[in-house]
Amino acid sequence: MSDFIMVLDEGTTSTRAMLFDSAGKLHHVAQRELEQHYPRPGWVEHDASEIWDKTLACVRDVTEQAGGADRISCIGITNQRETVVAWDKTTGEPLCKAIVWQDRRTEPSCQELRQAGHEGDVQARTGLLLDPYFSGTKMRWMLENEPAVRAAAEMGTLAFGTIESWLIFKLSGGAHISDASNASRTLLLELGGALFDPALCELFGVPHAALPEVVDNAGEVAVASAEWLGREIPITGLAGDQQSATIGQACLSPGETKSTYGTGAFVLTNKGGEIPRSTNRLLGTVLYQINDQRTYALEGSVFVAGSLIQWLRDSLGIVEVASQTEELARSIPDSGGVTIVPALSGLGAPHWQAEARGVINGLSFSTGKAELARAALEAMAHQTHDLAMAFAADGTPWETLRIDGGMSANNWMAQDLADMLDLTVERPEFVETTALGTAMLAAAGAGIYADLNEAATALRGNLQSFTPAMDSDVREGRLAAWKKALIAA
Repeated sequence: MSDFIMVLDEGTTSTRAMLFDSAGKLHHVAQRELEQHYPRPGWVEHDASEIWDKTLACVRDVTEQAGGADRISCIGITNQRETVVAWDKTTGEPLCKAIVWQDRRTEPSCQELRQAGHEGDVQARTGLLLDPYFSGTKMRWMLENEPAVRAAAEMGTLAFGTIESWLIFKLSGGAHISDASNASRTLLLELGGALFDPALCELFGVPHAALPEVVDNAGEVAVASAEWLGREIPITGLAGDQQSATIGQACLSPGETKSTYGTGAFVLTNKGGEIPRSTNRLLGTVLYQINDQRTYALEGSVFVAGSLIQWLRDSLGIVEVASQTEELARSIPDSGGVTIVPALSGLGAPHWQAEARGVINGLSFSTGKAELARAALEAMAHQTHDLAMAFAADGTPWETLRIDGGMSANNWMAQDLADMLDLTVERPEFVETTALGTAMLAAAGAGIYADLNEAATALRGNLQSFTPAMDSDVREGRLAAWKKALIAA
């Protein structure tokens, strides 16, 4: 058996190739930054060709580090989910810029559908709300506004897909597939349905023929062509990034919950085989599908988490590196009355206010860098608390919260989450659980382990716990200030 499982981790700001062994140890990494394009306020785009070129470069880098393709047993792919690529099936080239999950340009289309009374039926069928976040309205916008996309649709050569679908097409030389977890984020898949739904496609104006085949999250779903690495390598694991992180945290039993703090923040609770139904504006989604059997999750999505710290660094110069926020937060006893609502690209769950904008409340002459940095970190706990209340109202209270993602390495923030949520927070030693979850899927799909549970047991590492230690009056005071600031967003 070959030594390594290769995971392609296609994020919002970078693409990586990572090599894990069968015990979950990370051996080699290659990473390239991705350019973000902001042609207008609220618009966010990627160049799909850049994504492919840089991903391939990373793949070749780690293959060389490993000592050759013979040492790689299988490939798994995890990705930013709702980002849409349109390409031509015959040329294999993108037809326009990819529209990123953060993009808000399709709010008028969503509003039109809401006003026509479609949201209730769409939510009941897909588990999703009518929001620009999801893929369906992005596809419709491309068809209506990009002549090359419209022409390809008329000729029958148009392919739509999320990022894993695009990468598989390129790696395999033409396979057009999407795994069930990513497909469930498009507004075009009924949660209980095996394939993209023709009626939903008609509602959103998306040609069914342009969509990929929906496949399992584990198993040999495609094969990477020998032209890239010198030999064929099976692709055996796929998952959207947040589903993958849930698997990487071994949340494989109903009720187990994780929250990932990356560019945004995403909480998922395993619901087993029960299709989630929310009355509190949370989302139902496919967690994974194996052997055509689905496991579902209830999800709350926050649009701005780590990107707030990036904004403080790059736009305001509050810190030089993100890790300085912990030192600044610890240097003062509180935020000095400052509260930040990080609605830089609208508010996600449970508010779903696309037009909301960021607010910094409580500024005074005594406000400095430390207060702003601490308030930014506090906003992570405030947003997560809003989600905790919505999950509890939906009958899914959290017993513990498993956290991961780049921001979770901040010990001050991890403790603040425990304090504000008043529950134990657990963090694994290896916080990049998005990639680890896909390694688990790929290992199970390649037969390295008998099933996903066995793979998760073998690959998951040790945990560190944070227990609540905040007085209730301090917690209530912060929540009151947060609610006041939300009104102004």
